[in-house]
Formats: sequence, C-alpha cells, structure tokens
Amino acid sequence: MPHSLSDFDYALPAELIAQAPPATRAASRLLHVDGASLDDLLFTDLPAHVAAGDLMVFNDTRVIRARLHGEKPTGGRVEALVERVIADDAAWVQLKASHMPKPGATITFGSTVATVVARDDRLFHLRFDLDTPLLDWLERHGEVPLPPYIARAAGEDDAARYQTVYARHAGAVAAPTAGLHFDQQTLDALQRRGVTLAFVTLHVGAGTFRPVEVDDIALHRMHAERYEVPAATAAAVAMTRARGGRVLAVGTTSLRALESAAAVDGTVRAGSAETVLFVTPGYRFRVVDRLLTNFHLPRSTLLMLVSAFAGMDAIRSAYAHAIAARYRFFSYGDAMLLERASPYGDHNVI
Repeated sequence: MPHSLSDFDYALPAELIAQAPPATRAASRLLHVDGASLDDLLFTDLPAHVAAGDLMVFNDTRVIRARLHGEKPTGGRVEALVERVIADDAAWVQLKASHMPKPGATITFGSTVATVVARDDRLFHLRFDLDTPLLDWLERHGEVPLPPYIARAAGEDDAARYQTVYARHAGAVAAPTAGLHFDQQTLDALQRRGVTLAFVTLHVGAGTFRPVEVDDIALHRMHAERYEVPAATAAAVAMTRARGGRVLAVGTTSLRALESAAAVDGTVRAGSAETVLFVTPGYRFRVVDRLLTNFHLPRSTLLMLVSAFAGMDAIRSAYAHAIAARYRFFSYGDAMLLERASPYGDHNVI
C-alpha cells in the first residue's frame, strides 16, 4: 500500500524538544515498544532487557566540528556546514549566504581562504588553502554542528555530550544520537550480562536533517552516506545467529549499515561502501531484530524507518503516549527500545 508524507506527521509541543542533554548520559527515560505493549522504563534498565548471547551493534563514527563562519570578498557573511571531507584540503559543504557563490569564487574563514570548485544542487565543493589536514583544521577552527531544532549556539559542553563515549572514526556532521545515552558503566553492565558489543562506522551527513519535500514518499531520494562493516562485526552477526541470539542495532545508522551490507539471506558482508537505503513500511529486514533509537521528527525518513520496523500503528501509539507522558524528543531526548514487527512482508527498498 502506497504511503504519503502526511501518514508520518504528528503534532509535537515545542517544549518537548530537548534543548540540552540530561545531567548524565544515562539519566534518560526509555520507552519499550513491543507491538501494542508500551512499558515506561529508565535507560539504566536497558541491560536487564538484553539477553546473554545477544549482539548489540554501535556506530563508532566521530562528529567533527563541521560548522564554519566566513566572509565573501564583498563582505557578505557565509555560514558553512561541512557535509563530507573528501581530501586533506577539500570538502562538500552546505552554504547559507544572501547570494550563493559561483565556481571560482572565494570565501575567507578566519585567515584561511577556500575556493568554490563546483556546485551540485545544495552542495558546494570547496578547496581550502591549508598546510594541515582539513579534519585537524576543523578541530581547531570549527564549531560543533548542533541540529537546527536546538535553538541555541553550541557550547563547550556540547563538544563532549554531542559525541558518543566510543566515538573513534572522525567524519560525521551529526551524532548517532541513540548512542549518546551510553556511559561506560552501562557498556560494562551489558558485557557482564553476556551481551556481545560490536561496531560499524557510518558517517552521518547533514542530509539527515533534509526535509522530505514530496507527498509521494516513493519519489524521495536519500543522500549517500559512507559506511564500513568490519570483518569482526560481520563474524559477530553470524555467530549470534548460529547460537540463536538477537541482533540489536543501536540507532538507525547502525541499522542502515547492517541492512545495506546484508545479502538476501541475511549474511552480513564486511567492507565499506555508500548507502542510499531508504526504509519504508513494507521493507523486509534481513539482519536487525531489535532497535534502540530516539524519537524522530515528524515527516522524516527516520520516522518512516521506525514505522517500518515496529509497525505504523505501534509507532503512532508510542509517540502519542510519549507526548502525553512528557518524554523528551530528538537528539538530546529520551530513547525507545523497539521490537521488530512481523519479519514477513513485501521487500520494499526505495
């Protein structure tokens, strides 16, 4: 059955959009969603809801300081958000300016000059005049790229809190937010319980906040994101399956990496690639049995993904409950533990 954008809308009171993280990472609420069953928990209850022999897969991407403020030769101000670093001196970026620069134009960021090489729709290819790798330069001169629904400037606390404790590989411009709840104590508790922890890397791009602009969601096209599945993680999935355990993806990015790397029979292939996987209701999941995630924006591709995973009716009920119970929403908000709806259905990848 075709779905329209309005199928994924809901009214959210603005005061429920979390503007700052909780006092400590694990001090969040957790809504367990299993079909029509809803259970209000604390995030610290999570280890008790994961069985020995299960596998949890985390995204270990590291958020870079991707926001820059610059100036055109005319004096006009420019705000840049790095979408993807593609070389030691080059990146694709989103720009905000009164008049968009053309190829050959320059933008000055502090004492550094960048030249516009090309434009592709909303993205600009910039080459920076640097004597150090761009990622290192961004770490010194960029700002933490908080999402657009957080109505304040990034502070120094965000440099730590808008980053998972297990972040390793720099490249994301948005955090894999389901992982923000984990502290080392929670990770240790899971391992003591006999849960296996594994990692993938998917560098979240700024396109994750791009609105869906067509009513027929089949016409929406996802932005490409780079991911890598290590051989150890592919082997861990196979071992978990062999012993009858379940695979719990921490975050939609981990899920998309695993499902993108899966063969038709569910075998996860190690390696790196780009994914444009768009999961909508009707998609048949090959790898992931359970999903830990935050609450997502109305009319977003991520809300479509969780609706595909847990079932549209279950997600509608869960979100209505979360609003009534005053859960905190989005990146710095509370979490959900979703059980997968029936794995049988039409395979529908857009």
